[in-house]
Amino acid sequence: MSQEISKNRKAYHDFNIVDKFEAGVELKGTEVKSIRDGHVHLRDAFGIVQSGQLFMIGCDIKGYSSASHFQHEPRRMRRLLMHRKEIDRIEIKLQEKGFSMPVLRLYWKNRKIKVELGLGRGKAQHDKRETLKKKVQDRESKREVARFNR
Repeated sequence: MSQEISKNRKAYHDFNIVDKFEAGVELKGTEVKSIRDGHVHLRDAFGIVQSGQLFMIGCDIKGYSSASHFQHEPRRMRRLLMHRKEIDRIEIKLQEKGFSMPVLRLYWKNRKIKVELGLGRGKAQHDKRETLKKKVQDRESKREVARFNR
């Protein structure tokens, strides 16, 4: 059973997601408590591979208000935990032109915080417009079907 903490809706708007991966996150105690309070934003978060390890950059976890003297850095680089074969496969894909790895969502799974990463290509402006047009057409057609079935 997984409970969603935060979702990056903008990632689906800006990227054509080809593949999805699940990874664990290496966090500090105050970060976990801040996430429990819902003080996390994934808008600009993405994954990179550096020296054979996977990292998450741009995830904003606000400071925990009840912490004593120790506070974490809100936008620090966080290590993601995955198997070596998966990291190698991701690294090969990221070297291809146009591929990037946005963070799609953050969620609880068996009392652990997990990250869902998407491997995808960036959309051009006209692709975004086409996606919005298709979404509007689908919504209108469903509305018409519902009105007809009344």
